[in-house]
Amino acid sequence: MKMTKMFGNIRNIVKYSIRIYSNNVQPITTTKKPWKVLFFGSDEFSLYSLKAVLNQYKNSSGMFSRLEVVTCSQLNPIWKFSKEHKLPCQKWPPDLAGCEYDLGLVVSFGHLIPKQIISKFPLGMLNVHGSLLPRWRGASPIVYALANGDKETGVTIMRIRPNKFDVGEILYQEKIAISHDIEMPELHEQLGKLGAKCLIDTLWNIDERLANSVPQPSEGVTYAPKISPDFAKVKWNTSTAKDLYNLQRALKSIHPLKTSWNSIPVKLFDAEIWPKDEEHRNPGFVVYSKKNKLLLIECANRTWISVKKVGVQGKKIMNAADFHNGFISKVPENTITCFV
Repeated sequence: MKMTKMFGNIRNIVKYSIRIYSNNVQPITTTKKPWKVLFFGSDEFSLYSLKAVLNQYKNSSGMFSRLEVVTCSQLNPIWKFSKEHKLPCQKWPPDLAGCEYDLGLVVSFGHLIPKQIISKFPLGMLNVHGSLLPRWRGASPIVYALANGDKETGVTIMRIRPNKFDVGEILYQEKIAISHDIEMPELHEQLGKLGAKCLIDTLWNIDERLANSVPQPSEGVTYAPKISPDFAKVKWNTSTAKDLYNLQRALKSIHPLKTSWNSIPVKLFDAEIWPKDEEHRNPGFVVYSKKNKLLLIECANRTWISVKKVGVQGKKIMNAADFHNGFISKVPENTITCFV
């Protein structure tokens, strides 16, 4: 009789449990809702997911019994949104002493979460990442996807593991195409909304997604570290016109393309691929097209870009004609005029 009862209990545990073992990651022992959730986020991308989670929480969907927030600064949109909606919010690192949560949700947070915090969540921690992992692990996946001319990207829902960023098991991925002319702000919004949708869908189907989760493949790993201002500096000798057009798309609203004229820092605005063949000089060579009212600049592989506006350090942004009159026209004859 005792043996029969024991086997019955085992069957019940198996029926309602999912166990996933990984390096230093605790097994999940129950996925029963509602959950007490702690959300980690820092920016506009994570705000899409926080809004979706709050919507489920407020609508009494049965998914969450408590929602609290951790963020990095009182100046970011997550802190402001949390205060506006009366969500308990604390700065990183959080004080979790005496707190009980079931699940951690991490979206565009920017901090490596240590094992001692991960272990506080019986259901573990899930992350929304703005790429198709393992491609573009790191802080700037959208920028790198655009800068490298990727044709597709997407969102990955994965488990958080200690010690490394973006290496956990994949629960779900969804792809989208990258149009040839889309820029960072628009793609950022698309992926932010897609990430929120995929997160809520995964939470409603958590048992199935956990059961079918897979380790990330070792092939195809690329990295997208945090962007520095130097990322925008033009390398005329190695970057083609298409490379620079993609870089401009990637850095839209972050940094303009940067170069220099006679050691003076210069910013380039409204660059386009120039479709016509021009006389070959040197990468960085610049000439003014009076007919088109554009600066034409030679890039690698004898390709060309056109530029409408220029920002010279210490001066207001000027159009191509003004730059020609103020700078190019003053270069002595028979001297090659180049950005470097």
